[in-house]
Amino acid sequence: MTATGDRAADLARTYAGLTGPALLEPLLTRELKGEIALVSSFGAESAVLLHMVAEIDPATPVLFLNTGKLFGETLRYRRELVARLGLTDAREIKPLPEDVAARDADGLLWRTNPDACCRFRKVEPLNRALEGFSAWITGRKRFQASTRADLVTIEAAEGRLKVNPLADWDRDDLVAYLDRHDLPRHPLEADGYLSIGCMPCTDRVAPGDDVRSGRWSGMGKTECGIHLPLSAVAAPSS
Repeated sequence: MTATGDRAADLARTYAGLTGPALLEPLLTRELKGEIALVSSFGAESAVLLHMVAEIDPATPVLFLNTGKLFGETLRYRRELVARLGLTDAREIKPLPEDVAARDADGLLWRTNPDACCRFRKVEPLNRALEGFSAWITGRKRFQASTRADLVTIEAAEGRLKVNPLADWDRDDLVAYLDRHDLPRHPLEADGYLSIGCMPCTDRVAPGDDVRSGRWSGMGKTECGIHLPLSAVAAPSS
């Protein structure tokens, strides 16, 4: 096992059974202080984790991937939440302009090669933004999709720790938290968008389907790639 794997295992044992704020508090204030960031899409349910982090340490770096293909509602929601929660280190991460010009000049790569589009618009910018951090927080939950059914709260991946404090929360837990703290919902949720990413690749979710079934519908794709090894994500488009 690697040193990162050993550290993940040690932290998982120390904080076994803890989730949400109870898990985040010792990690943000002691164990990983100064070396951890929250990665947020500012999509559906994102307000839960953002609120938890803001309550513990509002100076925690928050990394937001602006792919250039997002809904306008998401950009406005981000501004609203950052101001309301008092987050003081919210960073907007974008693909490099030269990559956009060279690899998706007509803006249609999402249609012809969605994996390659996600790689240069999300995976590569996030990897750059995470330089200097040894750990990051995600909002993934087991109930979101069958591909996330075995998600753990603390893991090692690609040389960093990944913390999933909401791994075992279900939809009812999230709604209860949002209501208890009077947090605003993403404006597209009410219209049936339960997992919100880039506009061209996000559809409404049919009743009873996986929450993430509206992402890349009909494309044979379930993840953008930021939670996969870089070697498993499509290479740059030539």
